[in-house]
Order: sequence, then C-alpha cells, then structure tokens
Amino acid sequence: MKKKTIFCGAATALVTPMRDGKIDYASLGNLIDMQAEAGVSALVIGGTTGEAATLSDSERYEMYTYSKAKLAGRAKLIFGTGTNDTRVALKHTKFAEKLGCDGALLVTPYYNKGTEDGITRHYLTIAESTSLPLILYNVPGRTGVNLGFGVLDRLAREENIVAIKEASDSLDRLVRLSCYGDELRIYAGNDSQIYPTLSLGGLGVISVVSNLLPERVCGLCKKYFDGQHSQSLKEQQALLPLIRSLFLETNPAPVKFALAEAGLLQDELRLPLSRVRESTKDAVRCALAALRQNS
Repeated sequence: MKKKTIFCGAATALVTPMRDGKIDYASLGNLIDMQAEAGVSALVIGGTTGEAATLSDSERYEMYTYSKAKLAGRAKLIFGTGTNDTRVALKHTKFAEKLGCDGALLVTPYYNKGTEDGITRHYLTIAESTSLPLILYNVPGRTGVNLGFGVLDRLAREENIVAIKEASDSLDRLVRLSCYGDELRIYAGNDSQIYPTLSLGGLGVISVVSNLLPERVCGLCKKYFDGQHSQSLKEQQALLPLIRSLFLETNPAPVKFALAEAGLLQDELRLPLSRVRESTKDAVRCALAALRQNS
C-alpha cells in the first residue's frame, strides 16, 4: 500500500523556549524563522524535545496555534500529540487536525506499559478517529516499552499510520523495520543514526541537533538523497561528537544550554529537568568549537 509521505529530509524536534515559567513566544518565533530559513523539511512542535510532558493543554494548544501561524507553510508542520492516556492523545490529535497541521507524532504510551493488545487498540482508536497522517514514535529509553513487531504488523495496515520515528539503539531492529517498505516508512529518532536509517530506505530524521545546526542536518540528508553517500557519511561522522555531548544529560537540557549560549533563548527548563552540569557545558562547548574549526 502506497501511503502519504509527510516529509523527506530533516525535521527539527523544536525546543520550547521558557522565560519566567512561561512559554517565551518571542524566542519561539525567532527559532521558527531560523529553521524555516535554513530549509528544514518539517518542524515538530510539542514533542519530547519540546518538554510536552510539562505543558498544560491550554499551553499546548496556544503553542500549536502560534506555530501554525508563524511558520505559515514554509515547512511541513507536525504536532506531538501522544500521551499515555488514549483519551487525551485523541483530544490533542483532533485539535491538531482541526488546526490544519500536516501530521501528528504519537509516542508509545509510557509508564502504564500497556499490553500488546492495549497498545494496538490505543493507536487504532486514534487512527480511526482522524484523517491526519500519523507517525508512531518508539523511544524505549523514555517510555519503558519497545513497540513490538506484533503491534507494528497490525498498525502498518492502517492507511493513515504512515511512518515510525525510531529511537532505539538497535541496528537489527532498523533492518527489520525496513522490511515494511512503503507500508511504514522510517525516520531516524537518534541523530547518531541518520545515515544508517537513510541507507536502509528511511525518509529522514526528526532531529535534536538541528535545533542548533539545521543547515548541517539538512545537508547530510540532501547529500544522501543526491547520491553523494560518502559525503553524507562524512557529515554524520563530523557531527557525532556534538551529538554525544547533547545527550550526556536528559534532552533537551544540553541543547537548550547550547541555544542559550548562542543567545537564542533563556537557559530555562521545567522541573524535574534542570540546567546541565559544568562538565556537560564544557563538552558541548568543545564539540561545537571543534566542529567550527574543522568546517
């Protein structure tokens, strides 16, 4: 079954700037402009990197609405609508659809640790209630649940479940996911696996590092799709030290620190996340300096 493709290339899992405990819309607007001008294929608003777990419904919907107007069609727009409560995830997804986004990203239900049947029904309940293209999001390090192939076999048959953002560390799993072909396309969920994902037929990446360097991540993907595979691999290798530094502590704390250093936002997170340690700051600074020196 040939399904709709939401985007190819680099999408940025955008941070949510905060100031004095509230969403900083001036900084958010500047970040959206920066990303659009860099040529990203899509923006993901309200995902894990956007600290969605600590946003109230009203904050979430206000940010969705603002981002839709600010982006103004310059890239595809995907909203993170997944939670561990099916009713709430469905509510978020219906709001996103009404607002007119291009797709929704649905994280595997976390903490509850649903059974295979329960997780399948969770996704089917949402898929059958919306016409939006849906991207599954497998991130077992966050959720405590690995989205099983028994579940995926069933979900891949749904017309509007079009892709999976894969953020496990298993290359074996990536290879097996590639067997779904057009029924369930793959986006890299780990910046360290962009090139391997593309080489297995993936469509691109939903990236953290592109908050900082959107042109570099766009370039990595473009080189691959243009057939410049060795150059794409070199770019992946060049970015690895920075990628490692951005995950020394829980995302998005390190990338928010780096964005604050660049004067793009306040270094503010919502508890239980907190600012990174000095050792992490030093690692991020060193990685960025080395990347600039070798560019």
